[in-house]
Amino acid sequence: MSEQQASSGTTAPAAAQSPERSTGHLYGVGLGPGDPSLMTVRAVEIIARADVVAYHSARHGRSIARSIAAQHIRPDHIEEALVYPVTTESTDHPGGYRGALDEFYEAAAARLAAHLDAGRTVAVISEGDPFFYGSYQHMHKRLAHRYPTEVIPGVTSISAAAARLGTPLTEADEVLTVLPGTLPEEELTARLSATDSAVVMKLGRTFPGVRRALERSGRLTEARYVERATMAGERTGAFSDIDADSVPYFSVAVVPSRIATAAEEPEPVAADRGEVVVVGTGPAGPRWLTPESRGALAAADDLVGYTTYLDRVPVRPGQRRHPSDNKVESERAEFALDLARRGRRVAVVSGGDPGIFAMATAVLEVASEEPYRSVPVRVLPGVTAANAAAARAGAPLGHDYAVLSLSDRLKPWEVIAERLRAAASADLALALYNPGSRSRTWQVAKARDVLLEHRAPDTPVILARDIGGPEESLRTVRLTDLDPAQVDMRTILLVGSSQTRRVRRGDDSEVVWTPRRYPER
Repeated sequence: MSEQQASSGTTAPAAAQSPERSTGHLYGVGLGPGDPSLMTVRAVEIIARADVVAYHSARHGRSIARSIAAQHIRPDHIEEALVYPVTTESTDHPGGYRGALDEFYEAAAARLAAHLDAGRTVAVISEGDPFFYGSYQHMHKRLAHRYPTEVIPGVTSISAAAARLGTPLTEADEVLTVLPGTLPEEELTARLSATDSAVVMKLGRTFPGVRRALERSGRLTEARYVERATMAGERTGAFSDIDADSVPYFSVAVVPSRIATAAEEPEPVAADRGEVVVVGTGPAGPRWLTPESRGALAAADDLVGYTTYLDRVPVRPGQRRHPSDNKVESERAEFALDLARRGRRVAVVSGGDPGIFAMATAVLEVASEEPYRSVPVRVLPGVTAANAAAARAGAPLGHDYAVLSLSDRLKPWEVIAERLRAAASADLALALYNPGSRSRTWQVAKARDVLLEHRAPDTPVILARDIGGPEESLRTVRLTDLDPAQVDMRTILLVGSSQTRRVRRGDDSEVVWTPRRYPER
């Protein structure tokens, strides 16, 4: 049957079938990226066995899948051309673009079901792999539960693109992220920032937004472009050199393995290349690490930081790690800036948010002096310990609040006490950092007594320890019952205002929250 007859829905006579089968078999057949010689032996076998060969195409009627398999399609094959009614989101269908496609898929599945019910074997051929952005999967969802089904995997366009570039996609513990170019630009930027290597599919009209996302995420210089991999008209090159008007749908952006690329082509160190990025890793492990911070850590030549925080960052081949004690902030900052002056990209690793009692200030203090004023310094935010603890407890910081450190290592206790009284008399909720340590055992009791001058004894106090970590614990006590022995350096204290509520809910869980509205005096 000709393509024109098949696309009109005409059904050919049933082919001869084995007497033991009541329905035909459905096969989703991956054809590979375009070169017919990359079809698997199994794919060729199934097409030869099939009574019906079905394939998707746009309204122009030309099917890439059929062109790949053309030499294996016989004159006696029944061909079903499944022609999309729309290829862009412009449609007058009452259900919109999605409605038009759903209606098409239902009709296409019904056409194939008629062949299967007649006992015919149906092979739905698909470029690449059927389950990787393949059109076949829409038939699979509608038919596989009704008929015997097998899916034949195919070489993906991703594998073909990497092979044509001659560049590994991933090595060691690197993570590969596959993204459709149709994602919102902000989402693309965040995901490109966070991953080690990436492939962005479905370029075409999305190319300008993908290019901006690559640039904003700092990955543009790494990105490569592959068009029609293994097909006629194949083109490769640096992504930044490609003219947007020349990009078809069947093209991809590849951000390859950093490890492999560095090993193959060592990047020259230039003095104007160096920078310091102060990265906030959040209060615990990688779950609360922002995409931007994750990307900065991956891109760094050197990691500098307190040993405990450096241990949270995965080890990457080629990166240098410089751990140090937690009481040498200024020396650590100077060391990082010296590395950057020599052309190194340095990530200074800080817990929580680097701008809150952490490394951002230490780095900027040193960077504001000669000879470091010309060294670029960026600060990337992180989830704060206060925010993490508050989220675990409910919303105790839901209204105005103050953040104070109880450590008197860098300021006198008299200043701390004065600020506690001011915040308490203003009826602010409080987040108290650095409440105690092995060498500071009395500050918590002093702070409690100061607060009791202005707060009721039953004011809720949250003791949050190692939030997000393996030893996480959360307790809520009355202010008058706050025991210094239960507080250490890994604990943060959240003290409620006069309006903060401690409520036990129906499931016997307890939440602490501060109303958004403050009563009028």
